[in-house]
Amino acid sequence: MNDEKTIFKNAQSPTLGNVDVQVSDGVITSIVPTTPSTSEPSQIDAGGWLLLPPLVEPHAHLDKAFLSERIDNPSGDLMGAIRGIESARASLTRKDTIRRAERAVRQLANNGVHLVRSHADTTTDTELQNVEALLEVKQQCADIVELQVAALVGWPLSGRAGADNRALARAAVAAGADVIGGCPHLDEDPAEALRFLFELANELDVALDLHADENTRATSVDLELCADMVISSGSTVDIAASHCVALGCQPEDVQHRVAEKVAQARVSVIALPLTNLYLQGRDQTHNVPRGLTPVNLLRTHGVNVAAGGDNLQDPFNPLGKGDPLETASFLVLAGHNLIDDAFAAVTYRASTALGVAPVDISVGSSANFLLIKSTSVRDALATQTHQRMVVRHGRVLSARL
Repeated sequence: MNDEKTIFKNAQSPTLGNVDVQVSDGVITSIVPTTPSTSEPSQIDAGGWLLLPPLVEPHAHLDKAFLSERIDNPSGDLMGAIRGIESARASLTRKDTIRRAERAVRQLANNGVHLVRSHADTTTDTELQNVEALLEVKQQCADIVELQVAALVGWPLSGRAGADNRALARAAVAAGADVIGGCPHLDEDPAEALRFLFELANELDVALDLHADENTRATSVDLELCADMVISSGSTVDIAASHCVALGCQPEDVQHRVAEKVAQARVSVIALPLTNLYLQGRDQTHNVPRGLTPVNLLRTHGVNVAAGGDNLQDPFNPLGKGDPLETASFLVLAGHNLIDDAFAAVTYRASTALGVAPVDISVGSSANFLLIKSTSVRDALATQTHQRMVVRHGRVLSARL
């Protein structure tokens, strides 16, 4: 915490105009129209930069970050990326994973991210190595971000063949994983795999984050099955369904039916436009799918829809900046989102999807915010400028001027 008073002079609030933001002990104590600066050392000149809430990354894979130069994906699709990772497992040591993950966390933090959920491969090859690596990064970087670690349990989970992976899922939670997850659509019995993950999350009272329907098959129904399980059981566990690409390939009447169930079940959907636009639809040349869940349709039914960057320069996505503003810009261009809706998907709605109260820039709130050299939220999404000042608990975490 910052024990002394600090005043951020001349920040541009989207709703209040130019303001001075005073913080003390890590809390915002006043927001008033800006006045001329003085020579007091407690003043920091915000230079008229745009004042925004901190950004949120609701779906990352820090254990895979920055592997593009080491692992190829010649086919460019999902299974090609998975095979690439599997072929390189021996070289992905715990030390190497920690180094790359910490680099990614610091890049996210410098871009203004204060909350991250990262999945960690939890397979019979890696066992708990990646979960433990990210838990170490969580501890090392606690002063700059809040990191949630989600155990991404391998498949199969169903039948006799899934016994080892089911045991790993329990072990991951015992080791400290905050969230449990998996990929039901890759299992021989998706419904059984999903039921195991759902029941385990309820038994252990941990959040569930599914890699759901990450394909363009209209027959893939992880999302609807999950909503049905919540409704029939009355579960109150926090649940997010990430990807949900197949829903965008289903008939409109089915989309409405599923969206109504998802809203009733209070399941958050996390769209991942960068990676899914890269991976999905490569086997088609006519009416190529966008590789996106129907974001706007889901919202019309009251579903909380967030958006994440997913992979960062690895076989699943060779590009990416670790910047939620880039994610939001893709929602605008490829998802036909309005500017404010796209920005909410990487701030307020993303926090909600992770079970964390959204940050409100108001008196009495924690002094976590982003100052960016932009004239509006639209301009920030358009330019994604590196010129930013990141404030966490009233302290300037980084400043790129």
